[in-house]
Amino acid sequence: MQILETREGQMQMDNQGSNTQELLSELYAVTQDLVSIHDEDYLLDQILTKAREFLKAEAGSIYQVKDSMLHFTYVQNDKMFEGSADLRLDSNMKPMEINESSLAGYTATHGEMLNIPDAYEIPAEVPYSFNKSYDESTGYRTRSMLMAPLSAGEKVIGVLQLINALDEEDGVMPFSVQDEMLGGFFANMAAFALERAMMTRDLILRTMRMAELRDPKETGAHVNRVGGYSADIYAAWAKNRGLDTEEIEKQRDLIRVAAMLHDVGKVAISDTILKKPGRFTDEEYAIMKQHTVMGARLFKDSTTDLDLLAADIALNHHERYDGKGYPGQIQDIHAEEIELGPGKQSGDLSIAARVCALADVYDALISTRVYKDAWTEDKVLDLIREERGQQFDPEVVDAFFTTYDSINATRQRFQE
Repeated sequence: MQILETREGQMQMDNQGSNTQELLSELYAVTQDLVSIHDEDYLLDQILTKAREFLKAEAGSIYQVKDSMLHFTYVQNDKMFEGSADLRLDSNMKPMEINESSLAGYTATHGEMLNIPDAYEIPAEVPYSFNKSYDESTGYRTRSMLMAPLSAGEKVIGVLQLINALDEEDGVMPFSVQDEMLGGFFANMAAFALERAMMTRDLILRTMRMAELRDPKETGAHVNRVGGYSADIYAAWAKNRGLDTEEIEKQRDLIRVAAMLHDVGKVAISDTILKKPGRFTDEEYAIMKQHTVMGARLFKDSTTDLDLLAADIALNHHERYDGKGYPGQIQDIHAEEIELGPGKQSGDLSIAARVCALADVYDALISTRVYKDAWTEDKVLDLIREERGQQFDPEVVDAFFTTYDSINATRQRFQE
C-alpha cells in the first residue's frame, strides 16, 4: 500500500512537472513576441494584456520608474471597461515616491514579488498597505494581487500589478505559488523587452535633439506627436479596410517609431535656411526640399523592417495625393547630384507615407512656430476636409476623423 501511494504521488509530481514545462514553453513563446515590439507605449499595453491573459487576472496595471518616482501608466479592468486606459493624462494620478509604504513601492524598493491573497486583509505588521481609494470611487472590489518587479539586471524599471485571479467559473481566488513563478519569469522577460524599447525611443529622441539644435521646429514633442498621430491614423485606416488585427498591431508599432524620424534629413540642411524666421526664397525652398532625400539616404543598405519604413517615410512624407508634392520621382536617391522629379501619384506611395503626410501637416498647423502662430483647431480641421482627395488621401482623412479623440489626447500629452 505504501509503495502504491508512493508511486501515485510520484505520478502526480511527474504530471505537475510536465504541466509546468508546457506552461513555461507557452510563456516563453508569448514573451518572445514582446521582444519584437519596438514602440514603448504599445509594448506596455501588450505586457499587461499578455500577463493578464496568461495568469487569468481580471485586472491589472503597470507602474514605470522615471525620475526616481513611480508613475502609474496603464490599467486594464475587464469588469469596469474594455481595453486599456492610458492614465498619463489623468491629473489625479500623481507619481508616487518609491518606498515601502505602498505595494508597488515595496516591490520596486526590494525587487521582490508580493502575493496578496486579499488586499483588505493585509497584516498590520508589514510596512506596506493597500490604497482603497480607487475601489471606493468606482465600486470595484480588489481582492487577490500579484506584484512583480520589472527588473533589467539589478535595476527596477517598473512594476507589473495583476489583480483578482479568476477560476474556471470566473470567481476570484488567490494567485497560486505557480502563478508567482510564472509571473516572475514573465516579468523578467517583459523588462528586457521594455528596456530595449525604451532605448530605441531614447536613441531616436537623441537623434532628433541633434536635429533640434539645427532646426528649432524639430522638437522631441513634435516627433512624438507625429509618431503617435501616424500610428493611430494607420490603425483606423487598416480597421476600416478590414485588415488582420495582428498585422495591424505589428505595422502600427513600426509606423509609430519610423514616423518619429520623418525629418531626420534636416541635419544636412544649412543653419541659414533652417533657422530663418521668415518665408523661404525659391532657391532656399529648393534646398529645403532636399531634406527628404538626405533623410532616406541615412538608411542606405538597411535591411530591417523598421529602417526600410523609416527611409520610406523620410523620403515621401511631403508627397501629395494629387501628385503635386516633393521630392517626386527620382531614379537614384544615392546619386551625387539629385534633381527632384515630378511628384509621385497616390499609387506610388505607401500607406505609411500617406498617414505621416497628414500627421505632419496637422501638427505643423495646430502648433506655434517661430515664424507663425498656431491655427485654431476649427481652421485646421476645415483645411484637412478641403484637402481630402487633393493633398491628402481621402481614406486617410476619413481615418483621421475616426480616431480624432486619440489624436487630440496625444497632442495634449506631448505638449512643448
